Amino acid sequence: MSERKLHAGDSLFPDMPNVAPKFPTDYNSILNRINSINAVQYAKTRNFINGAVTYLSPYIARDVVSLSFIKEKILQRYSFHQSEKLIQELAWREYFQRIWQYYGDKIFTDVKQKQPDYIHQQIPQALINAQTGIKGIDEGIACLYSNGYMHNHIRMYTAMLTCNVAKSYWQLPSQWMYYYLLDGDIASNTLSWQWVAASFSSKKYYANQENINKYTGTNQLNTYLDTDYDSLRMMDVPTVLQTTTTISLQTNLPTVSAIELDNTLPTFIYNSYNIDPLWHTNEKGNRVLLLEPSHFSKFPISDKVLQFIIQLAKDNIPGIQIFVGEFDALRQQAKAAIHYKEHPSNQHYQGIEESRDWMFPNVKGNFNSFFAYWKKCEKYL
Repeated sequence: MSERKLHAGDSLFPDMPNVAPKFPTDYNSILNRINSINAVQYAKTRNFINGAVTYLSPYIARDVVSLSFIKEKILQRYSFHQSEKLIQELAWREYFQRIWQYYGDKIFTDVKQKQPDYIHQQIPQALINAQTGIKGIDEGIACLYSNGYMHNHIRMYTAMLTCNVAKSYWQLPSQWMYYYLLDGDIASNTLSWQWVAASFSSKKYYANQENINKYTGTNQLNTYLDTDYDSLRMMDVPTVLQTTTTISLQTNLPTVSAIELDNTLPTFIYNSYNIDPLWHTNEKGNRVLLLEPSHFSKFPISDKVLQFIIQLAKDNIPGIQIFVGEFDALRQQAKAAIHYKEHPSNQHYQGIEESRDWMFPNVKGNFNSFFAYWKKCEKYL
């Protein structure tokens, strides 16, 4: 699938507030972003596209900074009461990771129940073209294509429109969104789509035009979503969403030179979910960013996302080398100890497995809902 020729800051709709965040890759800029968090304003405005959100999700997803690190920084400046909503929202990502740990590859199918009422397993062409006729959603898709970012509320709207209004099965559209997201978190993206589509929740999520106008700053009237919720749940698929298509997503991995390892030293394996600049930072060792073709065949990402990952590694891990190939091929070259961080995507790694820096390391397993999980977490705050 070719990427749309949009540029950072482009707006499909000049009358809309343009939210086009930038995502620097140097560690100091990331720390500055953490230090500028306003937890009080976040709690009040996070659902608005121009609200005081943190813009930290790409760094959290890539483990440049951990949820635990951010939580501690927040609690140094704000009381728990002031920061509870922000910490709770951060905990959603950890919750989704725990669900992935528990279920494994089952999260790539309907987790709790079959998605109700879907009629096809393709994706609306209007969604791909950012021409759904709903400005708040189309602008969000344009931002996704140009900046690799989509506000969480617009992600919910987009999934709602796709799964519950256009009646697409969640799987292919979720892969389409993941492909473009700088903060592409497999568990968070997959399970969020299922939460909206009611295969990981008890009911479908809906938002009408009034709700979308409120949070995206639009003032559209007389759209197919400009109706009450009972009518929205019962409506036929709108004409603009009836044309569907399939898509082919692929990752264009770079061609790189052979790496050189000092086999008297350990090898530290980084990947797209571990670019932690503080990991073993004071130890000598070989540092390798492993890009496995098998992983990116299963979970394709765009050129923009791939370059973001590579640049994060180059900017923050001194001496890192890039290895494009499978883990087994790298293991044959590394004669000393291999270290890596635990993650559901790399269970085939062999060597010394180390834990991630969990925000709530003692809260694990399966939970019927996020709030059941959160009640356990609160005991540790």
